[in-house]
Amino acid sequence: MDRKAYGNFGRNAGVRYFAVGPTSIRVWFKDGHGYEYDYRRPGREHIEAMKRLAEAGQGLTTYINQHVRENYARKLR
Repeated sequence: MDRKAYGNFGRNAGVRYFAVGPTSIRVWFKDGHGYEYDYRRPGREHIEAMKRLAEAGQGLTTYINQHVRENYARKLR
């Protein structure tokens, strides 16, 4: 998965980078922490919504805060 800069990076977004896979999304926040979310956790519906928001460059931080929070598949190092 290729890591991309999040489109809303210059504003108040908490997300800095993301990488999209077929059944997952990886998200790195401006504090340096990264997480992988997948079809298992938090589920397909959330992953597909997160992919759309990431590619659009807006709304991903809010979505994560409101819908998935700590429900990630794994923490990235």
